[in-house]
Amino acid sequence: MVTGDVVSRITQFSSEWKPSGDTIEERLVRLADALLHWTLDDERMALMRLAVAEAQRFPELSSNVSRTARELSTEVAARVLGEMAQSGELASLPVFAPDRVATTARFFLDLVVVPMLLRGLFEDKVEALQPEIGPHVARTVPFFLAACRHSGVV
Repeated sequence: MVTGDVVSRITQFSSEWKPSGDTIEERLVRLADALLHWTLDDERMALMRLAVAEAQRFPELSSNVSRTARELSTEVAARVLGEMAQSGELASLPVFAPDRVATTARFFLDLVVVPMLLRGLFEDKVEALQPEIGPHVARTVPFFLAACRHSGVV
C-alpha cells in the first residue's frame, strides 16, 4: 500500500510537469522549484515520516519504500533531463549522454531535493521551508550546471 502510494505520487508528478523556459537554467530552476514544492507537500512528508517511523518495526517495508522512491524519482528526473538534452546546449555535454543521464539526474536530485527533503522530515510545519525554496534553487541549479559544463558529474 505505502509503496504503491509512493509510486503513484511520483508518476503523477512525472505526468503533470512539463519543462518551460527560454534557457536551460530557467528550465532547471522551474524543475527544481516544482520538485521541491511537490516534495514538501504535507501529505507527501507525512507519508515519508511514516515510513521512517516504522523502519524499526517494518524494516523491509521502509527499505522498499525508500528504494522505490529513489529509483522512480531518478527515472523521472533522467527522463526530464534527457528530454531537455535533446536540443540546445545540453546536447553537447557528455554528462547528458544517454548512458550517463541517470547518474546526472541522481546528482541533480541529491543536490537540489534531498537537503530540503531531510529538513522537511524534521520540521513540524513544512510550510516554514517554503520561503527557502527560491534561494536554495538559486544557489544549487547554477552550481549543478557549472559542474555539468565542466564534466564534473560522472
